[in-house]
Amino acid sequence: MTPWTLRIAAFGLALSLAGGVAADTVADRQAAFSRGDYATALQLVRPAAEQGDAEAQFSLGAMYERGLGVPQDDAQAVAWYRKAADQGSVVAQYNLGLMYFHGRGVPQDGVQAITWFRKAADQGLAAAQFNIGVTYDEGRGVPRDEAQALAWYHKAADQGYAEAQYNLGMNYANGQGVPQDDAQALAWFRKAADQEFAAAQHNLGVMYALGRGTRKDDVQAASWYRKAADQGYVAAQYNLGGMYANGRGVPQDLGQAYLWFRLAALRATDGQVRERAEGNLARAATSMTTAQIAEAQRRAAAWVPTSKASERAQLR
Repeated sequence: MTPWTLRIAAFGLALSLAGGVAADTVADRQAAFSRGDYATALQLVRPAAEQGDAEAQFSLGAMYERGLGVPQDDAQAVAWYRKAADQGSVVAQYNLGLMYFHGRGVPQDGVQAITWFRKAADQGLAAAQFNIGVTYDEGRGVPRDEAQALAWYHKAADQGYAEAQYNLGMNYANGQGVPQDDAQALAWFRKAADQEFAAAQHNLGVMYALGRGTRKDDVQAASWYRKAADQGYVAAQYNLGGMYANGRGVPQDLGQAYLWFRLAALRATDGQVRERAEGNLARAATSMTTAQIAEAQRRAAAWVPTSKASERAQLR
């Protein structure tokens, strides 16, 4: 059984269609957005945006970014985000940073990206603080600086931002920028895992399986692997298959082992992982009946991930 530790440093586009100043207009906009009536939303948002309402400008930018009620147009999204950002809209500053980071509607520019992230971060936006940490961690738009990365991760993590908590766990687990400290790694993984962050749930399982930062506990390891596996996290599916195959932390059950190895083999993007999972499938099959194999295959075909962290509004 091969434990994985994967570092997540992802970016994405936060869409939060905000309201304007007048309460009745705000309610009308929100109602239109909620029911997917973007034509009506556009009629309400555009006049306010053109009159300088920062929240409406942000919403119009988000509509152009996603093609909601208007043709998708990154350049228009940037233009409206900039108008709102210049008025201090924190979400517009953040999204404008993302547009620069990805080169959408503007030439890709890491310096501009971190400039806008910092404006949003200085207003306390945890997602922006996390992304600044990532830019320092990877040296994108700024010189690579582990101390700065850790400082910004801590700002976001202290606000409960799961991705930052996970990255801090990775820093402590690997001794990257800090003295290696399994107890600290375990603590940060747990904070993110308690928010249903699948990678952290898996790594918490690894810590229990290896006895890192805590006493070795296969029952806890299997439990955390299961939480991540249910969300579709391939490494956890593979490791959970191994727990069932060997009867570690769970009763030995080759049908369950076959199920989780098959899911890992089907979903793995890493060729070595896929090959290992397929090899374990073949070994499990030698001790199973044809009916047992067919039932495990049926369950694998019907399996769907749970809707937890995979559907959270998180950076991607």
